[in-house]
Amino acid sequence: MIQRILKTLEKEISGLHEAAYLLGVFALFAKALALFRDRLLAHNFGASETLDIYYAAFRIPDFIYISLASLVASAVLIPFVVSKLETGEGARRFFNTIFTVFFIGIIVVCSLVFVFMPFLSDIVAPGLSPEAQNELILLSRIMLFSPILLGLSGLFASITQALRRFFVYALSPILYNAGIVIGIIFFYPLWGLSGLAYGVVLGAVLHALIQVPVLIRQGFLPRFSLPAHFFSEIKNVFLLSLPRTLTLSIHHLVLLVFISFASLMGEGAISIFNFSFNLQSVPLSIIGVSYSVAAFPTLARMFSGGNHSAFVAQVFSSLRHIIFWSFPILVLFIVLRAQIVRVILGTGEFGWPETRLTAAALALFSISVIAQSAILLLVRGYYAAGKTKAPLVINVSSSLLIIGLAFLFIKLFTVSEFFKYFMESLFRISDVPGTAIIMLPLAFSLGTLLNVFILWYFFKKDFSIEQTPLGDTVRHSFYGSIAMGFVAYQFLEIFDNVFDINTFWGIFLQGFFSGMLGVVAGILLLKILGNKEIAEVSAALHHRFWKTKPVAPDQGDLVSH
Repeated sequence: MIQRILKTLEKEISGLHEAAYLLGVFALFAKALALFRDRLLAHNFGASETLDIYYAAFRIPDFIYISLASLVASAVLIPFVVSKLETGEGARRFFNTIFTVFFIGIIVVCSLVFVFMPFLSDIVAPGLSPEAQNELILLSRIMLFSPILLGLSGLFASITQALRRFFVYALSPILYNAGIVIGIIFFYPLWGLSGLAYGVVLGAVLHALIQVPVLIRQGFLPRFSLPAHFFSEIKNVFLLSLPRTLTLSIHHLVLLVFISFASLMGEGAISIFNFSFNLQSVPLSIIGVSYSVAAFPTLARMFSGGNHSAFVAQVFSSLRHIIFWSFPILVLFIVLRAQIVRVILGTGEFGWPETRLTAAALALFSISVIAQSAILLLVRGYYAAGKTKAPLVINVSSSLLIIGLAFLFIKLFTVSEFFKYFMESLFRISDVPGTAIIMLPLAFSLGTLLNVFILWYFFKKDFSIEQTPLGDTVRHSFYGSIAMGFVAYQFLEIFDNVFDINTFWGIFLQGFFSGMLGVVAGILLLKILGNKEIAEVSAALHHRFWKTKPVAPDQGDLVSH
């Protein structure tokens, strides 16, 4: 039994769509568990100061993780690892050296942050009470273990992805959320808020440990090593990854600033922001992350092999399917926003006012779902080509714009009665307190849309792309999505008189049947239009990705054991 499990974990998957669907399925499981986690938090705490403390405690550890772990993340290391695996020279020694430098560096940084956490917590959430600040310091210090463990896990992932062992990579986030759920159910009753933090640490431990058996069997279990002749390669890795690190860090700086803004908007504002942000990240993880991760090793190989046309074709193939899947989800999330939030979070301490605010924020976040997914792919395309400066400049500029827009919209919402009335009336939340929180997702989405347009312009220019065969995909997806949204909205009104929407099952069935009928209408329209992506999806699903035999690589693509 154990041998069969290990063989499954080591299964190599080379096809783009098969790998993307595998990652998508596991991402769906991970997100289902994450939504269960959020439901538990909503049930126990509602949108309260207690939950604000918990969410705010993530910000400093997450910033450390992104700032340091991204220096040696798989997106940077995979081209180096792939190159060394193909030539058979020094892959293990290279990995051990990177492991040693990273481990020492992140331990030193986390130790310093532990000491200065009281000062940093005031920056993260200046609106919290003094008692809440003390809790925030404690939780943040406990969570400092997570960037160390998640950073190591990300380092391990560079090997598992380079060897195309996507099962292991896909299981990691499921185990991470499982650890957090264990913390909510078992640790919180024992240790209070600290138990929630220990659950996060447990999730990080599981996230890293799941990859260790594959590393052992492939001969990549890390060891401490600092050979002098590898310092030049370490320097090359860090110089290449520094722009990427700054790119990701500035994104998390945006979230940190947003949490700071939210802490000044009253009790529960941080919770509303995080709940809506987590909900909109579901399609992003299932679609955008899955396709960008699945495509990246292949893109790296194609570019390093000088196959420019295949590289571009792979980018377009992934982008077409990202648009195809994301457009309908965007529309359905906007139309069914109240049903989604109420079904997932509407329990215990999480009331109807919190539901309405979260639903409005979710709708605004959803506007940028396609843009966020496309950015993930295009940025990885740049990284696969070893070009990191362009996404750095573009994303930093866009992130600063998002912060500026947030400040502007909050100010406008405060001083302009017309603007405030328009936004509150648009989402029917004029009688709910704390509506200023929706300015944050509005700023985020507008800035992200501008980001993707600029990034796409320069991507085409930098990779000499003249023709962009996306017109049919965009048109078909738009028409199909409008059909889905229209039908779903009409049936919401119909089922409102059929089901008791004051109960969980009533609102679930209203949203489910309305959404399903909308999906059927959209698929029928796409069939009539002769949509290409429908046929490709059907072919990939019939391929049964879990039984897929990999496309045979050259002998140099894999390590021989």
